[in-house]
Amino acid sequence: MNRSSHEILGSARTIAVVGASRDPSKAGGSVPEGLQKRGFRIIPINPYADTLFGERVYRSLLEVPEQIDLVDVFRPAADAPEIARQAVAVGARALWLQEDIRSAEARRIAESAGMEFVEDECTAVVASLYRLRTSAA
Repeated sequence: MNRSSHEILGSARTIAVVGASRDPSKAGGSVPEGLQKRGFRIIPINPYADTLFGERVYRSLLEVPEQIDLVDVFRPAADAPEIARQAVAVGARALWLQEDIRSAEARRIAESAGMEFVEDECTAVVASLYRLRTSAA
């Protein structure tokens, strides 16, 4: 059974954000912050920052020492297959490519590993539309 995007996001607690940004005017900065305010645990992935959203930043998914429920991608589609491979390697449960990001190869990699997959949708929009909050919020 394929779950909807809001069901996938609603069941997530820990979200690794690949392409998390220091710039709050960019989606990679504002969307994770909004998800964090809704109670989601955000793990920022960015090669150029040390702390974002009050959390330690990791250089890649492979460095994250805890279970990841959802990998939220704010990188170009060309980067998505490698991110998908890393998501599989760390045992993430779902891969989400943000609005305007599509990758048939990333989908194939994720789904072949049994991960749920969403593309071309915004986690902030889905969280707002369905009023999603975690129990930690």
